Amino acid sequence: MWKMTANETASDAASWLIGKPLAIAGLIIIGFVARWVINKLIDRVVKRAEDGVLPGRMSRMSVGQTSVGAALKQADPTAATRRVQRARTMGTLLKSISSGVIFTIVMIMAISELGYDIAPLIASAGILGVALGFGAQSLVKDFLSGIFMIFEDQYGVGDVVDLGEASGTVEAVSLRVTRLRDVNGTVWYVRNGEIIRVGNMSQNWARTVLDVGVDYSEDLVKVRSVLKDVAHDLWEDEEFKGLIIEEPEVWGVEAIGPEGVTVRVTLKTAPMEQWAVAREMRQRIKARFDYEGIAIPYPHQVIWHRDTATPSAGVREPQESSAGDVATS
Repeated sequence: MWKMTANETASDAASWLIGKPLAIAGLIIIGFVARWVINKLIDRVVKRAEDGVLPGRMSRMSVGQTSVGAALKQADPTAATRRVQRARTMGTLLKSISSGVIFTIVMIMAISELGYDIAPLIASAGILGVALGFGAQSLVKDFLSGIFMIFEDQYGVGDVVDLGEASGTVEAVSLRVTRLRDVNGTVWYVRNGEIIRVGNMSQNWARTVLDVGVDYSEDLVKVRSVLKDVAHDLWEDEEFKGLIIEEPEVWGVEAIGPEGVTVRVTLKTAPMEQWAVAREMRQRIKARFDYEGIAIPYPHQVIWHRDTATPSAGVREPQESSAGDVATS
């Protein structure tokens, strides 16, 4: 415009109306393209991390090492699931960081295109960081907690966790918040800085713990034998072959209460399968107890009959009655 008209006002107007908007638009487009390329690279890295390097090495093993490969493949599903969860969580974190960095660079370059000096802005970044450290301590705390949780692999996408205030399946993990959905379908957003402790119910393996109550009149040796048979039948069931990963155990008497005796049974399961195994186990125990005639506990009461009219008459023997009976004195 200056060459055509030699008019400074017209050239400045053209620069502000055409040149600078086009330059800023070009920066935004470059930023989106760079973000798309980086996200694609992250997806490729995450995909390789999900697959792992073990399958490639296993394919190059000799025939004499086939038994070793078979053993590793049998133990691989749990580790593979955990590897996939961690890789996806790390991918989400890397995408968040890269998007933030690209957005910051594009914004600074756009300010520079508008003619402002960005040197003071860059120099003041340290002062701004200090100010944010004092004024946004909770935000910084959330970011730092999120970074450490992800790198320490405390939990990942797909895990079932108990965060204290909320529990459920993790749907997303970011630097600031963790999103999880509970069994009722409610979505919870928990700030990472507010998470004091994490209970992960799906990491590596899980355990089904059943406390089975029986009446005092039952033979505990027979009860333990029946429970062991039921658990062993479930262990050998083809439908549960990959869900129960070790031989079930009957630990024995766990408690002696006012109504009956509690016997504990445990089954080591694959992650997030403990609840399905527990439901099936309870159903089979109920059916087997009915067949064997083993009684479950029921409420009891011991009522003391006292003669208030003649204190010297003493106290009568206690009488036992079941719940619902009416006792008179």
